[in-house]
Amino acid sequence: MESCKIRNLYTLEETIAAELLASLTYPWEALPEIGAFIKKLGPALDPAIYEQKGETIWIAKSATVAPTACLNGPLIIDEEAEIRHCAFIRGNAIVGRGAVVGNSTELKNVILFNKVQVPHYNYVGDSVLGYKSHMGAGPITSNVKSDKTLVVVKGPEGSIETGLKKFGAMLGDEVEVGCGSVLNPGSVIGPHSNIYPLSMVRGVVPANSIYKNRNEIVKKR
Repeated sequence: MESCKIRNLYTLEETIAAELLASLTYPWEALPEIGAFIKKLGPALDPAIYEQKGETIWIAKSATVAPTACLNGPLIIDEEAEIRHCAFIRGNAIVGRGAVVGNSTELKNVILFNKVQVPHYNYVGDSVLGYKSHMGAGPITSNVKSDKTLVVVKGPEGSIETGLKKFGAMLGDEVEVGCGSVLNPGSVIGPHSNIYPLSMVRGVVPANSIYKNRNEIVKKR
């Protein structure tokens, strides 16, 4: 599906993970590779800019990390990022330049592009969030199907079997997710789209769309 390809979802200049993503076709293909990529990239980061904390954690000196945050590696926190009170990063995470990880937000196996905001009580697991994407208070990525079968991405162009048991959501650049929404396994949201509050999203949402419910997805004017 053309709309789900990395080149149509993301601005690769806006992530430290550009080398990884540029080698792939679909963003979910990066999910099994995030940890190894961090371990490879971390030692090559400029020590004048990044400080190594523990064996597999690298934090930019200009980043702000609350003392109550829990950080587990492999992990890279890029320049000017903000990790707020009681954030829980479980590992295999890349937090982009200027990104915000907020109060009680939990991350696991994710790539957050630059200036992503997940600022209030969010769970983001097995997901890739594009440049300037934003999740309001409470939205989560549901990353495992209730029947534990492998995730299939389904859209108007067809279906793709991912071979993954754990797959949260792929958010394109500048996606807005409203408060209290649930992004079900295999969700792909095209760039510049908006998800209404309290939505339950599944499948592919086209770029430049407003998602009101599964039967009402309209193009932005």
